[in-house]
This record gives sequence, C-alpha cells and structure tokens, in this order.
Amino acid sequence: MMSPSAFLMLVMLMALAITRVTPYENDSFLNDEDSATKQNNLDDVPFSETQEPISLRGTSRFLAQSSRVVMTCNKYPRVCHAKGSPGPDCCKKKCVDVRVDRLNCGRCGKKCKYSEICCKGQCVNPMSNKKHCGNCNNKCKKGTSCVYGMCSYA
Repeated sequence: MMSPSAFLMLVMLMALAITRVTPYENDSFLNDEDSATKQNNLDDVPFSETQEPISLRGTSRFLAQSSRVVMTCNKYPRVCHAKGSPGPDCCKKKCVDVRVDRLNCGRCGKKCKYSEICCKGQCVNPMSNKKHCGNCNNKCKKGTSCVYGMCSYA
C-alpha cells in the first residue's frame, strides 16, 4: 500500500500536469516562415482587435443572455394559432384549449372540481358519466352504466 505522503505527491503531480495547458509563445508547432508571416500580419492590426479581454471569473450567465422578446397572446393573439401552440384560446396571457383545459373549461377561469375533467368545454366526472366514462367521449353501451370509470363494471 502507498504511504499518504507518496499518494499526496502523486495527486499534486497529476494536478500540475492537467493544469499546464497553454504552451509558451516561443514553443510553436509552426515552422519559422509561418510564424514570421503571422507576426507581420499582427503588426498591422490594432492591439484591441488582436486580444480579447481576459476575465478571471468568466462571464455571468445573466449578463451573457441576450434580451428576448416574449410574445404573449394578449398582445399577439395569432401566437395561439401557430403550430405547436397548446391551444387556440388566450387566457391570462397563456394559450389554452378551453375544450379540454381543467383550469379554463368552456371559458377562461372556469375551473373543474378535483374529480372532474374537461370534455367539450364542460366539467364532467369520468367515474360516473355515461357519455364520458373513464375518458372524454367514451360512451357506454345502451343498458350499461358507468361505475369507477368503467362501463358495465361487475
């Protein structure tokens, strides 16, 4: 087994090897002609364009974000009709489908009870409704009833 001081020395050497990323300016993989040509081209460019500012902490995500324009349906109603929109209706600055949305069932702000779902703009209980048994538009056959969300249970 390795002694703690030898292990610590190995870890330090590995950390030193990993952090050495940038070679010195004199160490170049280019041949002398290419580096001389490159140096002549850099002399023509002003200093501010050749070097980017160096930050020790990096750039904050908050500051790096570009300002986005949020298109809400109260200002741009056509947003709700776009492909991929949750629904064609606008309620409280959000696109919804009032035919199936539990929080806006039939009209904006009309909430269904906890046990109810919104089917065709009406709040219904899928555990006992014959026309919407278990799910929207799941009709039970004539003579059967809807119990626990299933037609002709038991």
